[in-house]
Amino acid sequence: MPKEWILNIAMNRWGLNKKDIVGPVSAWIRECSPRSKEDWEKFYINKLSEFLKNKGINLSPAEYLIEIGKKLYVKISEVIRAEIESVTEEDCVNFIYQVIIDRTFEGYQTERTTIYRQLENVLGISIKPAPDEWDRLYNVDFYIEIGSNKFIGLQIKPVTFEHAPEYKIKWKEVYKESHQKFENEFGGKVFTVLSVKEGESRRIYNEEVIEQIKNEIKRLKE
Repeated sequence: MPKEWILNIAMNRWGLNKKDIVGPVSAWIRECSPRSKEDWEKFYINKLSEFLKNKGINLSPAEYLIEIGKKLYVKISEVIRAEIESVTEEDCVNFIYQVIIDRTFEGYQTERTTIYRQLENVLGISIKPAPDEWDRLYNVDFYIEIGSNKFIGLQIKPVTFEHAPEYKIKWKEVYKESHQKFENEFGGKVFTVLSVKEGESRRIYNEEVIEQIKNEIKRLKE
């Protein structure tokens, strides 16, 4: 239903579905293993009754759930409504610009910096940002200089864990020609490093690329 997104946002924002409010429902339903919704409802009401007694709340389970619902309504009808009314057209215009331009760029820069620093630490070698011209001509974000005239190219691409294999094939095919051109001109291969998010940080998804880069460094030095 159209209004459900508002209910979900408010419930999650004020934690009205957290286990310290409504009990550990995920654990309880596994413990219950209900065959029907009625089985689960009866089991939950019994568990919630014990939960309320332990917390010193003198309400029946039905009364307690009604109170939570009323609290949700107050948050939506008073707090969220006041916040919505304070939003101006200028706020909306500025927000769109910030999300599309500022935050996207900041996220991109953070991702690339994080990953290339990880590579520097693992490889024990300096990695430098590629000139703008190399980005346009060869699709290279960073490079490793070997000797005075040989270079290895690095391209960093974000990837979701679920679709990593497909992304790996995709980027390899899309940039095959430009990466081959880089190798022909500078002697070293271009490696695509896939970045995957884990919590608040990022790591190198295709870790096998590290050994491949090491082998390429060794080959060019020889």
